[in-house]
Amino acid sequence: MRFSMLPVFALLLPLAEIAGFVIVGRAVGLAATLALVVLGFVLGSFLLRRQGISILRRMSAEGRSGTMPGRELLNPAMNVIAALLFIIPGFLSDILAILLLIPQVRNLLWRSIAKRFVVVDPGSRGFSSSSRPDFQSRSGKPGDSKVVDLDEEDYHRQPNGKSPWSRKRLGD
Repeated sequence: MRFSMLPVFALLLPLAEIAGFVIVGRAVGLAATLALVVLGFVLGSFLLRRQGISILRRMSAEGRSGTMPGRELLNPAMNVIAALLFIIPGFLSDILAILLLIPQVRNLLWRSIAKRFVVVDPGSRGFSSSSRPDFQSRSGKPGDSKVVDLDEEDYHRQPNGKSPWSRKRLGD
């Protein structure tokens, strides 16, 4: 979704949820509507507790290691998203949550999301370890550190007199 559509979506979703409350309330009554909302919250809390935050930590760890999160992480991640959608009061978010629990919908989402994953090699961050052969990191392996050691002749800074951020005052 484009970011320019985000404010429109953020405005229309609550209005659609309110309309859903009105429609369901007229069809089944106030008590049943409130019971459905509470049931959705309880179901979402149960799903979130079952999956927990551990799946988000696993996905983050795989992303940091440079591997693409696989399908085995997709199912628990979709459960977490569905749980959060169930916790949000409203029937449209509950319908989206139910759709996320269907395996065929998950497969469709995986096919569309997997194309957009970009895996970056964690070793190519633009920094390199020292090329001196005598350099060793704390682990004892040469070139194992991500520290760049610069000497005075490697880096020096000369002030730019034309810069507006130089030490000149405005009246000078």
